[in-house]
Amino acid sequence: MHPVLKTSLSALTLAMLPVWQASADTFDYPEFVPSQSDFGGVGLMQMPSGRVTKEGELSVGGTFNDEYHHYTVSLQLLPWLETTIRYTLVQDLLYSGDPNFSGDTKYTDKGIDFKVRLLEESYWLPETSIGVRDFGGTGLFDGEFIAASKHVGPFDFTLGVGWGYIGNSGNLTGDKSQAVDCDRNTGFKGKGGSIDFDRWFTGCSAVFGGVEYQSPWAPLRLKVEYDGNDYTSDFPVNRPNGIDMSQDSKFNYGALYRLGQWGDIRLSYERGTTWTLGFTLNTNFNDMKAMWQDEPLPTYEANKRTSQSASELTPAQWEQLAQDLHQIAGYKDPALYADDSSITVVASQSKYRDREEAQRRAGTLLANQGPTVDTYRIIETNNSQPVTETHIDSDKFADVADYRGFNTHMADATTEVETHSPRGKLYAKSHKDWDVSVSPTLQQSFGGSEDFYLFNIGISAGANYWFSDHVELGGSLYLNIYDNYDKFLYEVPPDGTDLKRVRTLVRQYINDNPIRMNNLQLTWMDKLADNWYAQAYGGYLEMMFGGVGSEILYRPLGSNWAFGIDANYVVQRDPESQFGFFTEEVQFDPLTGRNYRVQTGALTGHATAYYQPDWSWLPNTLLKVSAGRYLTEDIGVTIDFSKQFDSGVIAGAFVAKTDLSAEEFGEGSFNKGFYISIPFDVMTVKPSTNRATISWLPLSRDGGQMLNRKYQLYSVTDARSPWYGRKALN
Repeated sequence: MHPVLKTSLSALTLAMLPVWQASADTFDYPEFVPSQSDFGGVGLMQMPSGRVTKEGELSVGGTFNDEYHHYTVSLQLLPWLETTIRYTLVQDLLYSGDPNFSGDTKYTDKGIDFKVRLLEESYWLPETSIGVRDFGGTGLFDGEFIAASKHVGPFDFTLGVGWGYIGNSGNLTGDKSQAVDCDRNTGFKGKGGSIDFDRWFTGCSAVFGGVEYQSPWAPLRLKVEYDGNDYTSDFPVNRPNGIDMSQDSKFNYGALYRLGQWGDIRLSYERGTTWTLGFTLNTNFNDMKAMWQDEPLPTYEANKRTSQSASELTPAQWEQLAQDLHQIAGYKDPALYADDSSITVVASQSKYRDREEAQRRAGTLLANQGPTVDTYRIIETNNSQPVTETHIDSDKFADVADYRGFNTHMADATTEVETHSPRGKLYAKSHKDWDVSVSPTLQQSFGGSEDFYLFNIGISAGANYWFSDHVELGGSLYLNIYDNYDKFLYEVPPDGTDLKRVRTLVRQYINDNPIRMNNLQLTWMDKLADNWYAQAYGGYLEMMFGGVGSEILYRPLGSNWAFGIDANYVVQRDPESQFGFFTEEVQFDPLTGRNYRVQTGALTGHATAYYQPDWSWLPNTLLKVSAGRYLTEDIGVTIDFSKQFDSGVIAGAFVAKTDLSAEEFGEGSFNKGFYISIPFDVMTVKPSTNRATISWLPLSRDGGQMLNRKYQLYSVTDARSPWYGRKALN
């Protein structure tokens, strides 16, 4: 080829590369995103896969066919840990044979699943996970698996081995001639809810697999799976007058249509006989961001830092400074002190979880409007108690505020120290001795025998008056807007328990009293010494109990651990009286026609250790372990574990295991629950340090129940090592 022609063709080829690349990109397959299975959790249809989704991903879904309705909540709690809560309504079976008790409520199975990622996908290795389905349920769907998934072009292939429900076809191991479940123990201990380690990875085992295809059209995805279950051990099959769930095909086929970034709908044909419809709604707690309409950050005005003393400022100027610190920097109703070398701000922080943002704003206001001093001292309080003290060096702050130097930060100008008394003369005080509040309230439980969902929604209105910095009188009223607790007909003998009814009287307190005094107590609170806090209280402590109590907490400044003890003497309040208490232990319920016992006086309290691990594999978590005596006089331990995501959303769970046997406790075997705490400032247009907490319990029972105290010192002292008030990381 002629050299000139060869050179021209080479140049043309190079010039065309961007065009070809753009064309290739146009026809690239959409990004693969893991999807949920019928049972919740990432998977194919009936079978799980080896994949997990992005950390913080929350998926809420439902799956419906003729036999089962699954309602699921899945959360990718950690990069390597997927968790799922599932409620399954068995469609052809009522919760009980007594229509006067459970009505038309379907039999409900509660299940908890987890999946642990063992290997991340690489060029050669598949993403591999091990998991357990229904590890704390009644055994209807319990199974274990190991699965691996590998992505090839638009295809995602899965191969796995399952045991129990997942591997019940027994195509790998197991003798189906012995029993439909290969002699796996599929019963459950006690009253359900217990973890049966002894049957994990036993019984039938089977190979399963499948492929998920991402079509060129981004919303559409197709699935095919080879099922590891043969459905011969399913609960609707193996009971009197059971139904037929036999397979006509070992292959299941499905299609999924994505609804943008927030959900999907799916349709599948399973077992060769059954159509299944499902949906998923999803969000990611790490990606949630605040969209504020905030006061602008003041401009630092170096020329205003003139040599003037505190006494040269007029009362009006001091008052204006206090108002600006409240409105612009979030230091609520501050008290301002000053001497020749420092100015001190004493206030609670009600606006910014990011303390550096609050301190930058406060430093700018103090530099622009305050006297000339060496140090700005900010004593942050909560419930009028000093929690932290921050010293801002005025000269170093000038470098930060005026952007002198390279990559300066507020941390370069601040120092955290143990709190001390304010120095100098009091020049301004806008602290009010009283406070009022109004907030919505939601209480709920799922999976009960009388109705699947029991709840009440109302409004709590509170008021507090401080006689001094240490003594407060406060109270609140609860206005019930709507509830369905009239369906809660908890009966002691059918449940097999004879505990004192400390929480299962919820119907009498809520449904029978549309307006009720929720709390009325006198509280003393103080910082006793460096790192030591204490409180004492007495009165109507919560909706169901009154009495007296105290708490002491040791919490070093900046430490990731703390330790506290609370002790209380309580008596159960009479639901038929706003101010009365039960005086007789044995009571009669006219609605159920049965006697029951109540708490007429008991000591309750716990020793609690708090720990925020700094391990790389368990980031942004809090572990609380409480040991002590509960309201129904049982003794045991409560473990509470929570994870905080980049947005500040907290997801947590707790279990309380006491000396009550499963039979004594009743259905569920032991107390457990889940909660999500959401910062207000990711839901509203204004920055705030407040939170909304949504909690749910599998069942309302009496064992393992703590007193609902108005104040807990760990929350009061949160700023010493922020957890609830930690700044967003996204």
